Amino acid sequence: MTWPARLHLDYRCEQQRTVARHLHEGPLRVLQSLYPEGGAICHNVLVHPPGGLVGGDVLDITAQVAGGAHGLVTTPGATRFYRSNGMPAVQRTRLVLESGARLEWLPLEALAYNACEAENHLRIELAPGAECLGWDVTAFGLPHAGQPFAQGRFLQHIEAPGLWLERGLVDAQDALLMDGPLGLAGQRCMASLFFVTGSALARERREAALDLARAVIDAHALARTAGATSPQPQLVVVRTLAPVVEPAMDLLKRIWSVWRQHFWDLPATAPRIWAM
Repeated sequence: MTWPARLHLDYRCEQQRTVARHLHEGPLRVLQSLYPEGGAICHNVLVHPPGGLVGGDVLDITAQVAGGAHGLVTTPGATRFYRSNGMPAVQRTRLVLESGARLEWLPLEALAYNACEAENHLRIELAPGAECLGWDVTAFGLPHAGQPFAQGRFLQHIEAPGLWLERGLVDAQDALLMDGPLGLAGQRCMASLFFVTGSALARERREAALDLARAVIDAHALARTAGATSPQPQLVVVRTLAPVVEPAMDLLKRIWSVWRQHFWDLPATAPRIWAM
């Protein structure tokens, strides 16, 4: 039995306070809005009670942010793509930011179980003056539990139309991709942190962000498998490979912290769910 679900989040600035309203169908919703930083920034935790996706499941998530609003969205745990019955399990996320909007998209990792058939799509649409700080983390198999990603496929798609497109198919039986030096090189977690905007960033602002990220990378255990780049004036991105999720997530959180201060002059106020 398939179990489709939809969630629409709408962030608006009302009397200098970011307010989140949401509509949902099926088992996908957000918990109570939280304001650990005051009213200007609204934190939400996205919850999928079934705990994962099987073949035929489709999750559709839309977050829309109006000018002057600032939303932060995370999850309480991994998005699990379980063994497939032959049909793909699909998660589609669309982030729409109006001029002057800010959004932090910080879900915990997507976890590809052995023999899954999975698709994970992220589309970011930005009006001039909008800014999005987010990440995408994907892990293959359960190395700690002795359950490798030996078969199955995972389609990854990240797009900011006209600015950035990354699309790849990870096939567990593609030995060159999974273990070759030009592929994952035996690592089983890939992760990206990005700051993408609707208007070109000043060169000095981009270069300072790169310097901050590289300083964190150089001092981290993943220094040999991580890098920071700015392929065009509206995007700064960090990419890393790791054997498991934990060191990759640790690196991304550290850089998120310094980028939040750099880009927005905000301290790194972590969502409360991360400490649980």
